[in-house]
Amino acid sequence: MSLSNTPAYLKRIHRVCESLFFHWVGRLPENSTRAERGRFGERVARRYCRRLNYRIVARNWRHKRHEVDLICRDGEVLVFIEVRARKATALVSGYYSVDARKKAGLELACKAFLRQMSYPAKHFRFDIIEVQLLHDGRGEPRHYKNIELFHKHFRPDSRTP
Repeated sequence: MSLSNTPAYLKRIHRVCESLFFHWVGRLPENSTRAERGRFGERVARRYCRRLNYRIVARNWRHKRHEVDLICRDGEVLVFIEVRARKATALVSGYYSVDARKKAGLELACKAFLRQMSYPAKHFRFDIIEVQLLHDGRGEPRHYKNIELFHKHFRPDSRTP
């Protein structure tokens, strides 16, 4: 459908309707924005976590400028998850796109979450879920478990940074 001679407000309505349709169907439109691809990737990651029987504790939890996309429970283990949505043709995978600077911010946010808990988790880990955006609009999750983020002697009940 060509929208070249259509008023701007109708183009916006068309885009919203298309976005809602793909939300319900579970596919991403070709001309999606970066924010839409990110939300789609997080939605695929949440569905994937539910299939693994993780209990979602928080979504998009913020501490200052830093954000943890998903915080889940895997039995007794608290899992902090960073979600990366990448095109199937991307040169750098989602795993490698989490650089040292991003990990430092995630570490601060994760530690803040652990310290604000009434009963801090004794066991916790950091995972990355990369959602590959396929050509047909579907998302395929890849799960990288137990990525090194915390110092091996870190304890959430201690008051050291």
